[in-house]
Amino acid sequence: MGKSLALVLVVVVVVRLMGHGWGVETGREAPWRIHTLFSVECQNYFDWQTVGLMQSFRKAGQPGPITRLLSCTEDEKKNYRGMGLAPTLEVPSMSRHPKTGDWYPAINKPAGVVHWLKHSKDAENVDWVVILDADMIIRGPIIPWELGAEKGRPVAAYYGYLIGCDNLLAKLHTKHPELCDKVGGLLAMHIDDLRALAPMWLSKTEEVREDRAHWATNLTGDIYGKGWISEMYGYSFGAAEVGLRHKINDNLMIYPGYIPREGVEPILLHYGLPFSVGNWSFSKLDHHEDDIVYDCDRLFPEPPYPREIQQMESDPNKRRGLFISIECINTLNEGLLLQHKANGCSKSSWSKYLSFLKSKKFAELTQPKFPTPATLQTEQESVKAQQKVIDDPGRQYPKIHTIFSTECTPYFDWQTVGLVHSFHLSGQPGNITRLLSCTDEDLRQYTGHDLAPTHNVPSMSRHPLTGDWYPAINKPAAVLHWLNHANIDAEFIVILDADMILRGPITPWEFNAERGRPVSTPYDYLIGCDNELAKLHTRHPEACNKVGGVIIMHIDDLRNFAMLWLHKTEEVRADKAHYATNITGDIYESGWISEMYGYSFGAAELQLRHVINREILIYPGYVPETGVRYRVFHYGLEFRVGNWSFDKANYRNVDMINRCWAKIPDPPDPSTLDRTDENLLQRDLLSIECAKTLNEALRLHHERRNCTDPSTLSTSNLNTAKEVAMSRKFGSFDESHDHALRSNHLPKNNSHGLPKPAMIDGMFSSFRFWVVALWVFAGLGFFAAMFVVFSGSKRKGTRAKTHRNKRRASHSGYFDTKT
Repeated sequence: MGKSLALVLVVVVVVRLMGHGWGVETGREAPWRIHTLFSVECQNYFDWQTVGLMQSFRKAGQPGPITRLLSCTEDEKKNYRGMGLAPTLEVPSMSRHPKTGDWYPAINKPAGVVHWLKHSKDAENVDWVVILDADMIIRGPIIPWELGAEKGRPVAAYYGYLIGCDNLLAKLHTKHPELCDKVGGLLAMHIDDLRALAPMWLSKTEEVREDRAHWATNLTGDIYGKGWISEMYGYSFGAAEVGLRHKINDNLMIYPGYIPREGVEPILLHYGLPFSVGNWSFSKLDHHEDDIVYDCDRLFPEPPYPREIQQMESDPNKRRGLFISIECINTLNEGLLLQHKANGCSKSSWSKYLSFLKSKKFAELTQPKFPTPATLQTEQESVKAQQKVIDDPGRQYPKIHTIFSTECTPYFDWQTVGLVHSFHLSGQPGNITRLLSCTDEDLRQYTGHDLAPTHNVPSMSRHPLTGDWYPAINKPAAVLHWLNHANIDAEFIVILDADMILRGPITPWEFNAERGRPVSTPYDYLIGCDNELAKLHTRHPEACNKVGGVIIMHIDDLRNFAMLWLHKTEEVRADKAHYATNITGDIYESGWISEMYGYSFGAAELQLRHVINREILIYPGYVPETGVRYRVFHYGLEFRVGNWSFDKANYRNVDMINRCWAKIPDPPDPSTLDRTDENLLQRDLLSIECAKTLNEALRLHHERRNCTDPSTLSTSNLNTAKEVAMSRKFGSFDESHDHALRSNHLPKNNSHGLPKPAMIDGMFSSFRFWVVALWVFAGLGFFAAMFVVFSGSKRKGTRAKTHRNKRRASHSGYFDTKT
């Protein structure tokens, strides 16, 4: 009797632990009831995501039940095969709006939540609700109150691109724009808050969706400008309307492919973006119509194994990021494997990968993860990512805005794509603005308006007074125009160049920028700060700092300084008598770096002495200092890894943006590098990282443009590379600007060959066509001339032959080898 009772008690305890997975960790029951929701539609695309989420839900030990809100039309339900994939509440589809006829499937999320609250008995038996997206993998239990959620204070992930919270959009759509939080992805809130919010979430989504006049990228942050993120704004504006202030946490959720912050253990993976590990990659968009759930024995391509990653990456934190990426896809595949079994598929034949998924090693790697103290650090209300509240009561870090200057050319467009992509990866606080300098005519023909949040600036490439052609002057001119025409609420401004890749946040508090004390990176080649040039152009030559590249400056200093920056640039540019190399450091003696001196001399006039930091920026190809975590790549110089190389100057006239799948050559795989010299290894790893980030940015850009699947295109990379080489042969590349810059950096890398841009384009190049046609025409003309000559009268004798030979020499120089 006693033994039986003991056995029953053991079974009860085990069952309770299985039902409350987190109880294994805490040794206690959940004091409140939790329910998890996610929204999908009747499509194969959502079915395999459902399988992955449900598998991770079980593995993570998430407390409470989970419900799939399934939005389907009656016709869709007739042929739908996935009703048994998850506990489900059927929801009437609003993909086609019943009143307006607008096609917008994203509205099903708030509509599904409203329906659940009204029609599900579960909604009457719950305290806290966790709302996720289908394309997520849970790594550990999401316990709202342990994450800091309170009634009236939900916890959410940070969605920094929702810039509409800071501008006119919020003022148009909520009475409380000051309460608008840029959040989404992970939502954990009290049921009472959800009841108040849900109807407003739905109505605000409809409202923003109908406001087509304000879909522009510079208002919404939506790069398509199509109102696709209206539902996200519907949530933020709805929450502001009902007075919900979020505890914003940028650590709980991570995108595979991103590198987690040190000490942070993310508990949720959101694979909404493509990601890669070595030569392996995954993008959910490649599987939009994939019926992999119902196709026995088929899984997603297997990623590298843990042992391979150990050899691939030496940096512990980057390696941890790679492990997170393979954990995501392996969990998806594990879910598919189990679902196939549930579908009645026959047992799969043995493979190394299947053996790994069933191994003790994989089970250990995917055990539930729990948030560390660093993970639980939240943002203070609507403060930008990583602007954490410090210990002093009431004090918070200042707002930041990042700007960079470009022109209306393909050359700057692909650089813009790279910089903006890296900005979002880096965790840089605040917003980013491109200062786009164009003539009116160029602006009318320009097609890259949606590449970044943009402030348009009149071009000064051709000086309106002197007629001098000097595009570099657009940088100070654009900054001045932006200051005078934009509403700026930031306290510090970070100024970058377009040919940069951000690796991490650049903040004034970390690098000790203050009002009256800007921070910048060293440009040691500006020798004019030490000689007569400074004495001629500033009253305070002793205050001249040799700086540039990255600038962190207080907004008040920038307002006082910008006009001087422009005027000093004009002044140095006009001083042709002092263009000499021994005065300026410019080996071309062309005055090309006048803008850089304009900055240094203008700052000296105001006696703005810089904090010069050598640990912010590195040029790919340079050997890094041991232990330094550089925040910016500046790829202004050619760099190499073995036989591979990249030089941005080779892409000056290449349209990398509008030609589908255009990219730079793929760099070598890190696993192939020589590891005998640690310094050279780290140099090459940084170079590869820079190139891969550029290519990833371009790939995502082409995906957003709905380019045709590259596997269906036949034109080889080599053809396009030859076109680029031919263009350079005929002088269509203007490299003076880049040569001037490269000449002034030490050390200088010598070029040993032309890197060939790897592009795939299904269209035959018109340029190649005309070059080939020209050669054919010339060849035919030559043979026609020879025919006439040799069929002529023999009476012309030797004199005629001599005359004929002279004509051949004069018209076809390559035949005359004696000249």
